Amino acid sequence: MTTINAVWVEIPVLNLDRAVKFYHAVFGVAAGDVVDDGPRRTMTLTNTSEGGRPGFSLNQNAAFLPGEKGPLVYLDTGEDLTAHLSRVEPAGGSIVEGKTSMGAAGHYATFRDTEGNVLALYSVK
Repeated sequence: MTTINAVWVEIPVLNLDRAVKFYHAVFGVAAGDVVDDGPRRTMTLTNTSEGGRPGFSLNQNAAFLPGEKGPLVYLDTGEDLTAHLSRVEPAGGSIVEGKTSMGAAGHYATFRDTEGNVLALYSVK
């Protein structure tokens, strides 16, 4: 059986500058360079350069729109997601579902970012 692991997540945004501010405020990630190839503006926030770890980017593209009805991506926050969750609303997002136990599997919470995407936070505690 093959194991499937996410290696990259592209998050659609309507306003790249606003989205960068939100993700920096919530996760403390440094923004990379903006790549503007005409139809698409992209900014990498976390990359795979350190030991092949997964990463994500924000993408502003008329054909790739934010929403809450697609796949639900869980972002690992480490030991406890509480600190990250507390920064969602001050950064302009909203909490969809607060911290919820999954028993021995850990905890999750879901939030809506400034662009309308719904994502999840994950932690072991």
